[in-house]
Amino acid sequence: MRIETADTFPTKETILRAVNVKKVFGRGDTAVTAVRNINLDIKRGTMIALKGRSGSGKTTLLNLLSALDQPTEGQVYFNGQIISKLPEKQRSAWRRSNIGLVFQAFGLIPLMSAYENVEFGLRIAGAPSKLNKERAEKALEWVGMKSRMKHRPPELSGGEQQRVAIARAIAHQPLILLADEPTAELDSRMGLQVIKVFRDLVQNLGMTVVMTTHDPGIMEIVDHVIALEDGEIVTEPST
Repeated sequence: MRIETADTFPTKETILRAVNVKKVFGRGDTAVTAVRNINLDIKRGTMIALKGRSGSGKTTLLNLLSALDQPTEGQVYFNGQIISKLPEKQRSAWRRSNIGLVFQAFGLIPLMSAYENVEFGLRIAGAPSKLNKERAEKALEWVGMKSRMKHRPPELSGGEQQRVAIARAIAHQPLILLADEPTAELDSRMGLQVIKVFRDLVQNLGMTVVMTTHDPGIMEIVDHVIALEDGEIVTEPST
């Protein structure tokens, strides 16, 4: 798969970059600008929080960074290569190889055990089948759920289900983990457990984590906080 390369790119440490990104939904009088003037560098091996009120553009920006959506204007780069211009088939292949996604809704299959949910995710990602068992168990171990891997989602607490969802997202060892309000449905104790898992992934695996959140406690734990208001960045991460 050929990906166009940017003429200039800040540093080797920058893994994701947004340049003059704008996203408009709809046309004419019904057009809504979700984000605009987004210029952002995200360093490899860091933990980033996107904060802002509902409607500020956090989730839209996350979707653009993960190539789930394409900008109306501007470009998104991954390791110096333009990903925002790729057709959907190539963007999907790029996501499977490089991105792990965690959403508020855990998205686990109720009739499958925790292990089966993670292993099924590996199959969807196209991982070599001979490695699936080892990778699934290792991912569950990373999030502290190996001892519960035979339990089905209805037998697990909310925090445990979220950790299984994280295990599924990281089993193929992506370079970047993107999470949309991963602790929104959890109590403060469970939420901090999930964030500790993210911190461990950054420190021990060198993963880059970008998440949206409203939780002020989480903002004290991450490396950088990026605030959005009315679709624009008002606070950028320090270098």
